[in-house]
Amino acid sequence: QVQLVESGGGLVQAGESLKLSCVVSGDTFNIASMGWYRQPPGKQRELVASQSRGADINYAEVVKGRFTFSRDNAKNTVYLQMNTLRPEETGVYYCHAIELSVGDAQYNVWGKGTEVTVSS
Repeated sequence: QVQLVESGGGLVQAGESLKLSCVVSGDTFNIASMGWYRQPPGKQRELVASQSRGADINYAEVVKGRFTFSRDNAKNTVYLQMNTLRPEETGVYYCHAIELSVGDAQYNVWGKGTEVTVSS
């Protein structure tokens, strides 16, 4: 099974940057997709960026040009570089993976999240 551990959250001012990391462990060869989601206070979780195996990176429209999803396969780590942060981007950021299993089964795997606070 896959485990995800995020880090890198914190308190920044509007316009500043943060880089989140997600260390992936377990059956990493079963991973079909990796991504980052966020959940603002009182709102639903939303996609920030994701990448399926062999495919292009998909970004939420609102973060295009400011956020960069990347991965270091040697370190089993995915990153989210966030630039020019906005107060409305405050929330808990979650690392996400889709893990394949026997047959056509797929499982959503979530980290515990890392909190990002952007002050105005």
